[in-house]
Amino acid sequence: MGQIKELGHQDCPPPMATDGKGAYREAMVETWGKVPEPKPSGKGLPPEKKQPQPGWHYLQVVKQREGGRVVEVKVEVIYGDDTTLDLVGAQTSYVERTNLTSRHMNGRLVRKTLSFSKELEMLKASSVWEDAVYNLTREVKTLRVKVEEEGRRFQPRTPAMAAGLTNRIWTIKELLWTVVPPGKSTRGG
Repeated sequence: MGQIKELGHQDCPPPMATDGKGAYREAMVETWGKVPEPKPSGKGLPPEKKQPQPGWHYLQVVKQREGGRVVEVKVEVIYGDDTTLDLVGAQTSYVERTNLTSRHMNGRLVRKTLSFSKELEMLKASSVWEDAVYNLTREVKTLRVKVEEEGRRFQPRTPAMAAGLTNRIWTIKELLWTVVPPGKSTRGG
């Protein structure tokens, strides 16, 4: 959540939907919550715990499974109002697709494997590499653009091209020559 805050959501969390696992609610309150002002009467102890703020939009999509099949999907609005469902949507499929792509491309994220990372620094490095390869070198079929050229119907694009960060599909060699090594080590050496 701290990274999300650093990347442009300073005042409140972006609208989001998650599964029923994890401590997202607590992380949101810890990152963006505020301690309420003490009561004007001055009675009682001043509040110390951070509280969620108005204007947040967060819901959980909880899937119940039986025998490996989804039998029920419950949507629960945690923070927000009637507009939260319209704003966020009741699906986590985009997150699940992203996680699946990451696990597919990065062996350190695969479940029940021997290629796990013993050190957090190595996991972060492999994740940065996977993000760079995916965003700069891989054509994504859903991002292609129709063109009026003889001999081809579509212009292939990468996520970085769609975001306007580059005008071409990079090669792995170009990426290797361009990547800047990390500035500091967490090993203390």
